[in-house]
This record gives sequence, structure tokens and C-alpha cells, in this order.
Amino acid sequence: MAGPQNPDPAPARPSVAGRSPGSMSSGRRAEPAQPLAERMRPRTLDEVVGQDHLLGAGGPLRVLLEAGSVPSMVFWGPPGVGKTTLARLLAQYSDAAFLTLSAVLAGVKDIREAVAHAQALRSGLTPRRTILFIDEIHRFNKSQQDALLPYVEDGTLTLIGATTENPSFELNAALLSRLRVFVLRSLDAPAIRDLLVRALADGERGMGLGADALPRHWLDRIAEAADGDARRSLVLLETAVELGRAEATRADGQPDDKLLDKLIGRGLRRFDKGGENFYDQISALHKSVRGSDPDAALYWFARMLDGGVDAAYLARRITRMAIEDVGLADPRAQRLCLDGWDTYERLGSPEGELALAVAVVYLACAPKSNAVYAGYKAARALVEQTGTLEVPMHIRNAPTKLMKDLGYGEGYRYDHEEAGALAAGQTFLPDKLLGTELYAPVPRGLEIKIGERLAQLRAARKAR
Repeated sequence: MAGPQNPDPAPARPSVAGRSPGSMSSGRRAEPAQPLAERMRPRTLDEVVGQDHLLGAGGPLRVLLEAGSVPSMVFWGPPGVGKTTLARLLAQYSDAAFLTLSAVLAGVKDIREAVAHAQALRSGLTPRRTILFIDEIHRFNKSQQDALLPYVEDGTLTLIGATTENPSFELNAALLSRLRVFVLRSLDAPAIRDLLVRALADGERGMGLGADALPRHWLDRIAEAADGDARRSLVLLETAVELGRAEATRADGQPDDKLLDKLIGRGLRRFDKGGENFYDQISALHKSVRGSDPDAALYWFARMLDGGVDAAYLARRITRMAIEDVGLADPRAQRLCLDGWDTYERLGSPEGELALAVAVVYLACAPKSNAVYAGYKAARALVEQTGTLEVPMHIRNAPTKLMKDLGYGEGYRYDHEEAGALAAGQTFLPDKLLGTELYAPVPRGLEIKIGERLAQLRAARKAR
């Protein structure tokens, strides 16, 4: 178990405007063995990139700090966007003691130790508040989260959690209700490129090589490959410089582009099987199909495969789209999806994925109808509302003489013996529900014809 860490009992307190007094700006160079990403960690709020919606003029975190208030909160965002850094800066700006726990390693015992430490600081000769930072707080179970509640409630601790998962799914409602949620955004490529240039040029904490130490297109490629993760971009930059030193360069002294290809290789996009990105992307795929946009549908289909999702899962969801969103407007869609699924099962990846892509494009281009889906949901709701209604006598089964004597099946008219194979005026719903219409065809695709036929049938059924 890893107890709370207190790296600096009395950090310098920068001003909200970004000036950092004391030892933080003394010019002392960081240990060279320290990774570049750690050396370049922002020391002031103004050095934080990509979070202007929180830290810019009028941003909620900026406003809180200017008011001298740091409430308990949770930072939610992808890796490498500055969650830990922001927590450290908030402790500095509020002159609070800073304790850290990792939810991967810590337990209730470690929480108690942190609480005891905070209580001692709070009751000392010069009382001081404590910020407890818990990284990956979504990994705490219910009992661990519950252990924090009384101390967050009474102010013993100011809790700052960091998570890559949706807090509304991963945190207890009781704890979440005591926290403010701040969403941190993925960094765009220009912001990361600015960070890379700063790291190359910075002679104190960075590499001190000059902003033009690497070709511009190298920095562009690294910024794109980082996929919004500042930490990853700095790791790639550091490795690129080391490769350039170790390998032969071109005749003009510039590093060979083949080194960059070797370093970056096949880029990896953010994806979490079963997590927030997973459900966001399947939602995007489904809604692109429903919105009749084959280009977007193909993109999200490819993104999910690229992220490692099981293609059989996609086949199941694509078939569901055919049933829910295309329905009887084009009954061929469901069969095409099942054939695509079967083809994937026979061919596997990657050949079988093309059959699923065919289904995705077909669904996106097909006429849309959710009439059966809506009618089915309405029927389920009607069953729940009306309870156990009796089957009308004339359509009951009558296999025995006794049942026939009781009137079972009496008056039933065999449709095939009637004109047009339709017993006009004969009804089939319970008496209480006569006249109820659950299925309403849409004026698209095959349902245009179905709607015309259904109008004739309903009119004939009403005839007495």
C-alpha cells in the first residue's frame, strides 16, 4: 500500500496573474535525469496550455482562485492534459499542504493516514488546510469513496480527484454531490506544437537546443501523433532528439525522416473498451447511420475497429440499427446485415470487416423508419397499463366440445373464405382497446406501400 505523499510541506505561493516568487523561479536547473515531461510540468497557471475554458479570463477555476476559494472537485479528462499539474498548482496558489494518493495502490488505511495528517495540520499552532489529490479516483470502490465523505463534508480535507472515466458512472452519488466537476479538454495539435517548441528552446527545464533544433515537419508529425496528450508528445520529442544524435543524419545535417517514421510508427488513437470513448463512438456510429450520412458512419466504424473493438460486437449493433432505424422502410437491410455478419464469421479480420462496411453504408443510405420500433414500445407500455384483458370470445381457441359449448370461437369468420381474404368488420383487440392503433408507417421506402395497404385494411375492419 502506498501512503500519502507530501513532497513539499510549504510550497511557494504564486500570484493568480502567473508570477511565481521564491525558489520556483530561482533559475535552478532540474536534475538532468528527470524525464522531459516532468521537467516541463507547468509552474504557473499561465503555463498550462489547452484549458482556457477553465483558466482564461472569467474561467471558473480562475474566478475561484481570484476569490481565494478552492472547493473539493474532480478533474475529468483524457490522459496527458494536466489533471495532476492543476491539482499541484491549486495547492500552491491556495498555500495548502498537498498530499497525493494513487487509487490503484491506496486503500482505506492510507485514507485514514491522510486524514490524520490533515487533522494535525488543521489543529496546529498555525492552522493550514490540506488538499488531498487522488489520481484515478474512479478505481476506488464504494467503501473507499465512502471513507472520504465525512472529512470532505467537515472541511478536514479539500479533495481533488482525477479521472479519465465519466464521474457520473464511476463515483458514488453521495461523493459526487460534494464535488465540482471540471472537464479538461484534449489538447489540439497547435497547442502541443507550441509546447514542443518551448521544450526545445527552454534552457532551464527543457532541452536548451533552440526552437529550430528539429525540422518543422517533425514537430508537426509529433504533435499529431501525440493525439492530444502533452506527456506523450514530450516523450516522443525527447526520443526523437536522442535518435537524431545516435543515428546518422543527412548530408545537410538534418535528421533523416526515416528516423521519425521509425519513432512514430503506427499512431494510436484514444479508445477505451467499455469506457466513455467506447460508448461515445458507438453512439456516433449509430446516429450517423440514423442521420443518413454514410461518410460519417464509415469514419466511426473505422475508428472503432482501429481502437480494437470486437467486430462481432459491431455486427450485432449494426443489425440492431437495421431493425430499429430502417425497419420496414427497407426490409432488405436486416438481411444484408445478417449476411455481412455471417461473412465476417466466415472470413474473419480484415477481409470480413469489408462486408460489415457494406452493411453500414447501405443502412446509412436506406430510407428510415422507426415505426415498428415505436409501435412495439407503445404496445409494451399498453400491456403494462391495461393489465390482463380477456381474449375476445370469437378468436379464442376451441379444441374441445365443452369450450365450444361455452362460446369459445363462436362467430369467428375464416378470412380466407371471405372476399379479398378479409373478414370485413371482424376485430381482434380486447373490447376495451378497440380502435387502438400502434403501428404508424412512415411515408418513406416500402412503408409508403405498406401505409396505403394498412389504410385500406383499417377502413375495412371498421365496416360493420
